[in-house]
Amino acid sequence: MPFLTVTAARRCCCIIHHNNSSKSATTRSSSHLTLNKRSSTATSCISRYHPSFQRGIPRIVRRTTYHQHRFYATENTTNELGHKKKLGRRLFWTLGGAVATGLAIYFLSQDVEHIEIASGAHKAVPSLALHPKKGGAKDLPIVTHQLDDDNPQALERIEKPRVVILGGGWGAVAALQELHGDEYNVTLISDNNYFLFTPLLPSATVGTLEMRSLLESLRKIVSRVHGHFLEGTAVDIDLENKYIEVIGADASDDDQRFYVPYDKLLIAVGSTSITHGIEGLEHTFQLKTIQDAMRIRRTVTSNVERAALPTTSPEERKRLLSIVICGGGPTGVEFAAEVYDWMNEDLVKWFPKILREDISVTIIQSRDHILNTFDVDISKYAERKFNREGINVITNARVLRILRDKIVYKLKNTKEGANGFGDVPYGLCLWSTGIAMTPFAKMIAQKLGKQVHQRAIQTDAFCRVLGLQDDSSVFAIGDCATIKNVKLLEHIMEIFEEADENKDGSLSLDEFATAVDQMKDKYPLTRQHLGELVHLFKKYDVDHSDTLEVEEMRCMLGDIDKKMTQLPATAQVASQQGAYVGRLLNQLAQEEHAIKNQKVEPFQYRHLGSLAYLGNTAVGEFGWGYKMIGGLYAQYLWRSVYWSNQVSLRTRINLSIDWTKGALFGRDITTV
Repeated sequence: MPFLTVTAARRCCCIIHHNNSSKSATTRSSSHLTLNKRSSTATSCISRYHPSFQRGIPRIVRRTTYHQHRFYATENTTNELGHKKKLGRRLFWTLGGAVATGLAIYFLSQDVEHIEIASGAHKAVPSLALHPKKGGAKDLPIVTHQLDDDNPQALERIEKPRVVILGGGWGAVAALQELHGDEYNVTLISDNNYFLFTPLLPSATVGTLEMRSLLESLRKIVSRVHGHFLEGTAVDIDLENKYIEVIGADASDDDQRFYVPYDKLLIAVGSTSITHGIEGLEHTFQLKTIQDAMRIRRTVTSNVERAALPTTSPEERKRLLSIVICGGGPTGVEFAAEVYDWMNEDLVKWFPKILREDISVTIIQSRDHILNTFDVDISKYAERKFNREGINVITNARVLRILRDKIVYKLKNTKEGANGFGDVPYGLCLWSTGIAMTPFAKMIAQKLGKQVHQRAIQTDAFCRVLGLQDDSSVFAIGDCATIKNVKLLEHIMEIFEEADENKDGSLSLDEFATAVDQMKDKYPLTRQHLGELVHLFKKYDVDHSDTLEVEEMRCMLGDIDKKMTQLPATAQVASQQGAYVGRLLNQLAQEEHAIKNQKVEPFQYRHLGSLAYLGNTAVGEFGWGYKMIGGLYAQYLWRSVYWSNQVSLRTRINLSIDWTKGALFGRDITTV
């Protein structure tokens, strides 16, 4: 009975608490008297049924009432904080909704505006854009006006000097990013309507990245300088009339040919793979375009699916799963690393386990090491890592011929009587060995006559094509061009006499420093070979006279001439050259003879570094002497560098999404 009485009292208090909790916060704070009345009523009710507990019950009720007051005080503070949080959330969602609505209205209004402008565009297009006049050596239509010259601003730019850019790669895009659109009438001609981020192309061959994540529309890029884009291929040049002959995309030889006039021409048509006269290259794949990556991806996945069929023999299975890479440069090494990642992260998860034992990757390199353009320590690290992972690296080997199902090679420096020949069966063969001139670049070199280089168009230090009378009208950059090395020995007397201030027939250390500065300014390619000044001076001061005589100077310049090499055919070089020519054209728009008046410095290449992916890690060397050899952070540094070098926010977002999808769900293994 005592237990029941106490329980009844507590239930009454709970009823009181329930009634009070349904009130507002302001009502609760003023209900103290009501609570006491209800407590006394509860006490009288309980004592009526249990008179023996009249003394003990009021104490219970008073204690319960005391705790109720403490609860109400705490609850009031909590409710105030919760009310503020609710107000904050409502304000946040209101502002977010307003911003989203504003953006939606803005973009919809933009679309409506473009539609309204386009509705009357046919009347605004110049008649010469619809019906161009014919002329030139081949009597072809001359594109002086474009179909998008349909507004007053575009018509004003028609009268400005015409800059025509051939190509849509790194050099062309870098030049567009530097050009001032108000100074020139810009036209970009490319056989593709997109810019391709080539350093990440190996990642697209196995589904690590999607193809679209590496592409950006050239029309969007050229619109930043209010320029025009024409999808076509340059096939010839009329140097006398300054016309570029263009054939439209997917057109036959005799159809859709036209001339594009220019005042300044920038040639950035890239290169093609060198063949070395090897028989059977039609059986191989290259990795230079997005179509190449698509074909490789389709071949890899279809070969694996064929190998998984029960009717495939063990010998045929090993051949289908054999991937051979001819060339141990960055492209070949990164493709091998991507294939290895795919083997260990996706192949073993979704395909029969026996395929993992039969798949093989082989690199055939003609030099002593793979990644021979990197530091020796980096090359050796890459070889050790590949050997541990089961990637076969064959160095000092030359490919003799490529058959439909196997590659035949010969080892160099083999002993007499030893069998230096070998062969490797393959299901896919990647050819990645050096570069050669495109047909258009070869045609330019033959027309000029003074071009003696076999693999690129020769230019001077200002990226101007050699052999032209108007030496400030045609520029060439990137893989299709090379800056001609100047033989310092041919200018030794000029260099020596300018630096010999006291005319005593020898150079002191200060005079030698002057000579070095002059050589660096006139011949920028010598900068990396001149080295530290005092060390260089002491090295060639053979008689220890603290001066350099003519013969000692001749010896130094001869050694530098031997070390002089061409700039590497990399995206970094092309990008820097494109940015340089873009700035140069801006300056020439202000002063036509800026180069002759020595107001423009020659092009100077600054090596920022080189990176290569090796499979869940990376290696690299940077311009300030730092070397990155493996490590967990290296992969993310490699990704960060390429992510920051994207040309648009869209591709940055796409790369982030692709890397995230790959980490969560793996690569796409479908065959399309």
